[in-house]
Amino acid sequence: MEGNPPIMRRSALAAVAAIGSVSLLVAGCSKADDNKNNGGKGNTSAGADAATKGVVNASDKKGGTLTYEMSDVPDSFDPGNTYYAYMYNLSRLWARPLMTFKPGPGTEGNTLVPDLAEGKGTPSDGGKTWTYKIRAGLKYQDGTPITTKDVKYAVERSNFARDVLSLGPNYFQQLLAGGDKYKGPYKDKSGKGLSSIETPDDTTIVFHLKQAFQEFDYLVAAPETAPVPQAKDKGVDYVKNIMSSGSYKFESYAEGKQAVLVRNENWDAKTDPLRKQLPDKIVVKMKVNPETIDKDVLAGDAIELVGTGVQASTQAQLLSDPKKKADTDNTFGGRLVYMAINTKVAPFDKVECRKAVQYAIDKASVQTAEGGPVRGEIASTVVPPDITGYEKADAYATPDSKGDVAKAKEQLKACGKTSITTNISARSDRQQEVDAATAIINSLEKVGIKATLKQYPSGKYFTDYAGVPKVTQKQNIGLMMMQWGADWPSGYGFLQQILNGAAISQSGNTNLSQYNSKEVNSLLSKAIATQDDSERNSLYAQIDKKTMDDAVIVPLTYFKVLLARPQNATNLVSSAAWSGQYDYLNIGTTK
Repeated sequence: MEGNPPIMRRSALAAVAAIGSVSLLVAGCSKADDNKNNGGKGNTSAGADAATKGVVNASDKKGGTLTYEMSDVPDSFDPGNTYYAYMYNLSRLWARPLMTFKPGPGTEGNTLVPDLAEGKGTPSDGGKTWTYKIRAGLKYQDGTPITTKDVKYAVERSNFARDVLSLGPNYFQQLLAGGDKYKGPYKDKSGKGLSSIETPDDTTIVFHLKQAFQEFDYLVAAPETAPVPQAKDKGVDYVKNIMSSGSYKFESYAEGKQAVLVRNENWDAKTDPLRKQLPDKIVVKMKVNPETIDKDVLAGDAIELVGTGVQASTQAQLLSDPKKKADTDNTFGGRLVYMAINTKVAPFDKVECRKAVQYAIDKASVQTAEGGPVRGEIASTVVPPDITGYEKADAYATPDSKGDVAKAKEQLKACGKTSITTNISARSDRQQEVDAATAIINSLEKVGIKATLKQYPSGKYFTDYAGVPKVTQKQNIGLMMMQWGADWPSGYGFLQQILNGAAISQSGNTNLSQYNSKEVNSLLSKAIATQDDSERNSLYAQIDKKTMDDAVIVPLTYFKVLLARPQNATNLVSSAAWSGQYDYLNIGTTK
């Protein structure tokens, strides 16, 4: 999932909770249930990193308006058309997937729990068939019943109508039997939908896969399984009138400006052991100046939605003052900051030219540009240390991680070049990304690679620019800045959408390198069909090594985030499942 993801796109700290650990949370209760007598008073003595270890300012106090702010716009509020980690997190307020993650601190947040479903999936046929039962008494905001037919339709519209809804991942399209032939509900004249998703009754849904997939419970935790009534679907315009299955519904939506959520009166706590429905109103403000966001967060008036943390100037201010530092959370986010090398843009179709880039980059200067060690540790692998499948390695080690001009020029010569002219893309509203790209440009110049920076807004980065192969080809974009968080906390959840050739798409593409290695594709398939955890993790490490040998990704830093904790917010918990962001499911306010 693009780390803010698409999240895209969705992250772990240290160890990953096993799928079977759902039973540890039979009722799905949140740790936010602790300290119920708090009364919503600000916890001023929680201390630095407190939200990574427990729930800060736990409270059941209802009322008030909670505000989220972001500097750009999200890809979409439509649960079937989004791939940013923060939208996966936030969308659960109005869209309940079959499964989700426990609202807990750190790795506790990686625990899968049932949401729309009664329990975890029941596998059969060696992991090729998965059956779920949904809870009884579920209703949409208008009081109409939610059925498994709506879940089936939601998966079909989000995965098989890629010409209409292109932004989310396409795992179901890749995995479901017959998925390569089905054209989606908008072109399906039969009205029967995909035969490999069965709904024998209104509370049962069965998925038939073409291969064993041992981590399917993670897959159905994506918002794509949140129900959508077919009669209410307007394709790309569904975002204007989303039917809520969660605790909040949309009161208003002004595209690119603001969304306002209010209580869904047809949400029933008896059917939902996870949500609290605390604030009266939730406001999402877009296109807010980043410095303004920091000021509002420090004043207790807002939460920074995207989860990238405070700006560099604010960071220095917080870390130099022990009192202010006590209200921050600094954590790994299961994310990798990297630069993708486009294998379809010459001369980077040649491995030697890609290796020249690998050796040329001064990663120490990139780390400094991003904000120093508090923002990330220098990286040398595709899989971060906090995702299963990580094995320590450094295929392109340089002295003090500052680059090696001689080795870079040697590879350039082997590529038949003395110089290269190309472009590098970055997101204009992410200053640290722009600064990191600038540091890379300076490194490359020393070896004869002239890269010119092209900046694009986050909200359009994947739909119109870096995620559109035709555009990158036409504009000679050979290098692309990227940040990635696991779709779910495993090697497969991290690697699939950025390395598998089947993930390449013509819009909303996240395999920016357009990497299509038969060996890697095969290893990914083998891994996900392997029941033994250690064997599966070993295969993820092999994939990492092969990818680095092919030099298609330049790992820059293992991302860390510095979040400022708003004093007026309750139930703050930094979750590994959401790239270190606060879990947005039950945050309340004392205001």
